[in-house]
Amino acid sequence: MELKVVELFAGVGGFRVGLNQIKSFDENTGRAIESNEWEFVWANQWEPSTKAQPAFDCYVKRFGEKNSINIDINKIDKKSIPNHTLLVGGFPCQDYSVARTLSNELGIEGKKGVLWWDIVDTLYEKKPPFILLENVDRLLKSPAKQRGRDFAVILKTLDELGYIVQWRMINAGEYGMPQRRRRVFIFASLKSTKYAKKILKLKNWEKYLKKDGFFNEIFPIKLEECIVEEKSMEAFIDPVDVSENYCYGKFLTTGMFINGKIVNFDVKESFKGNQYTLRKIMNVARSYEISNLENYIITGESLEKWKYLKGAKRIPRIKPNGSEYFYSEGNMSFPEDLDLPSRTMLTSEGTVNRSSHVVYDESINKNRKITEIEAELLQMFPPNWTNTGMTSRQRYFMMGNALVTGIISSLENKLKNIILEE
Repeated sequence: MELKVVELFAGVGGFRVGLNQIKSFDENTGRAIESNEWEFVWANQWEPSTKAQPAFDCYVKRFGEKNSINIDINKIDKKSIPNHTLLVGGFPCQDYSVARTLSNELGIEGKKGVLWWDIVDTLYEKKPPFILLENVDRLLKSPAKQRGRDFAVILKTLDELGYIVQWRMINAGEYGMPQRRRRVFIFASLKSTKYAKKILKLKNWEKYLKKDGFFNEIFPIKLEECIVEEKSMEAFIDPVDVSENYCYGKFLTTGMFINGKIVNFDVKESFKGNQYTLRKIMNVARSYEISNLENYIITGESLEKWKYLKGAKRIPRIKPNGSEYFYSEGNMSFPEDLDLPSRTMLTSEGTVNRSSHVVYDESINKNRKITEIEAELLQMFPPNWTNTGMTSRQRYFMMGNALVTGIISSLENKLKNIILEE
């Protein structure tokens, strides 16, 4: 097998940055300096409801136009996608409920606009041996009214397509990366691969998951604190049945799904390296920054507004039925603790709101917002990666929407060896 990749929902190229260990780009051409071990044969990025496509423009600037597609994935004939060994993507977290078509002959259909089914269509047509996906951590317990249903639908669908599945919720900040960002990563392999066959032959999946597994070898855990839960979804006929009747609750933070059987447990991280702190990010960024830090400084009335947003509050509000309740928020660090990895960055980063980062910059003795370059470094992208004609607001948004590329870089060698052994 060759290291050929298709990247869906590519954004500004996080999976590619991670797999090809990209640290910089050519200042003259703007092209990424990448190892090229992984050949990205096709990548799709499309932002709906907007004429501007800054994420795609950034992707093309860094990787070129070849095999880069800016079309709504729902409108693409999946048969036209090149053959590939690995499918990657950070797909949106949505409602994954499904239903049968009226004719009952066309399989199942998901809620309109749910992009998971475009992944499913791609898998159905191209059958890549391996899949690596990323999503928000709440996927394991959504929706609120039927805990775990959405992830159960995903697992059942992958099973029907012929895959075994492993997953892990990884907090990047717990493994020497600069951001406390929890995300679920899903690795699936066709049952016909040598890799999957070895796992299927094992008599003790629990032991494998604890000591090896696709994720837990790279991101070690405290084995003595694992409380394993097992359950089965063998009774469910198909994803529609799961969607309508799943009632087993949320999934735990690491697990395996094989032929309807689930082994999972909550992890306790075990990492003996050094923390990558927000202070270090600021020090690294300093050598790249332009000299306009005054644009980020927060003083006077603006500073008071930030203090209010970050502070604890208990605000009376009225429900639609007229009854009163109190909306409460706890106190947040203000400014940020520089000696920890940063908090999770959101797409609203850089705007005046409670979730944005404010740091005390000792070099200027002022409070300020983090810069665009610092935002890129928090996701472990090369500095100025999104400096491709975007607005400042768009650059923050792209990073809030991205993944910590260091996680993919950490998994790269193991993933490569698995594929080459095929």
